[in-house]
Amino acid sequence: MLTVPFINKNREEVLRRLKIKNFDGTGPIDKIIGCDFVRRNIQSRYETNQAKLKKLSDEIGALMKAGKKAEAEAVKAEVAKLKELNKADETLKKEAEAEMLEMLLTVPNLPHESVPEGHSADDNICERTGGIVPELAADALPHWDLVRKYDLIDFEAGVKITGAGFPVYKGYGARLQRALINFFLDNAREAGYLEIEPPYVVNADSGYGTGQLPDKEGQMYHATLDDFYLIPTAEVPVTNLYRDVILEEADLPVRNVAYSACFRREAGSYGKDVRGLNRLHQFNKVEIVCIDTPERSYRTLSGMVDYVQSLVEKLELPWRILRLCGGDMSFTSALTFDFEVFSAAQQRWLEVSSVSNFESYQANRLKCRYRTADKDIRLCHTLNGSALALPRIVAALLENNQTPDGIRIPKALIPYTGFELIA
Repeated sequence: MLTVPFINKNREEVLRRLKIKNFDGTGPIDKIIGCDFVRRNIQSRYETNQAKLKKLSDEIGALMKAGKKAEAEAVKAEVAKLKELNKADETLKKEAEAEMLEMLLTVPNLPHESVPEGHSADDNICERTGGIVPELAADALPHWDLVRKYDLIDFEAGVKITGAGFPVYKGYGARLQRALINFFLDNAREAGYLEIEPPYVVNADSGYGTGQLPDKEGQMYHATLDDFYLIPTAEVPVTNLYRDVILEEADLPVRNVAYSACFRREAGSYGKDVRGLNRLHQFNKVEIVCIDTPERSYRTLSGMVDYVQSLVEKLELPWRILRLCGGDMSFTSALTFDFEVFSAAQQRWLEVSSVSNFESYQANRLKCRYRTADKDIRLCHTLNGSALALPRIVAALLENNQTPDGIRIPKALIPYTGFELIA
């Protein structure tokens, strides 16, 4: 969440930048400023009364020592009144802080100055492209037909076992999943990321820490008996490793990578664009998470984008990178680049990764800080990205590499699959 001192000092700038996200922040921002004004006044009065209490306590001791019991009792009565006032002020302060926090949680992160204005994906800016779009035969099949032809995925069995959006991978399909996960993890480790294996369920504090709560609770699976949430991405548990942690500046940047299953309700997702692997409730993903100083975080973001680009290039997929506009960004992001690969059989672009800088928005919720060489304590910047999400990568690999003899495996992936062709 945004910091209150920044909001107080930069009200007009905050409102201007929130408009880029198509968010009218006037009401919440003014409420936050008002609550903070009340909180500070109460705090000032409390501290003044505390100073009076100390002084009066010293007076009581002196009066009692001088044998002036009546005067001491009068001062004690004054002390009792001040204590009651302080008790009432403590309650008022907590109420003001609670109301202020409630408002802070409704305000999205401010977009970076480079974020373009816009309302939807149509307003995103294409930064760069690469790869060659294959020319497929006229009878080329979409992946949902290919997986049936080669017996790779059983969607119907998943429906029977759980429901729609929970596919069962089998044979070459299961081996391709495992190969991609290992391929992505090995590449990340070689690039300097520390591998983490996190839990797949988190508590509410973790959800609040990374901004999934209270914004996205309707999209998360909730185990109500234990008040646990199934993770929508490994970003949540990995970033929460650093909740309430003070890192040393010399140890930054932190660079972690984690594989996990991901669970998303995807409420309201219907239509032809969600067929097959295009949108699932459970899927596999490898996530990279970085923590760095504010001065270096955008350099780190650029490095993460370049790294993800190297993965799609190794997989020989046609790709493009989009700078998201304000209206298409997440609640918590300051700047996001989406990666898409082209699906030749579907003749459409498929999103396979989002790489984002959250600046100090998550860190402020997490209390994730670092100690400078001068011993100052400051908020970190947090970043993450998919490297990569498997379902649409698999869809594009199957469709783009179909031949009369079978489905060709990209050269870089063969050591992981153990086979060159699905036939």
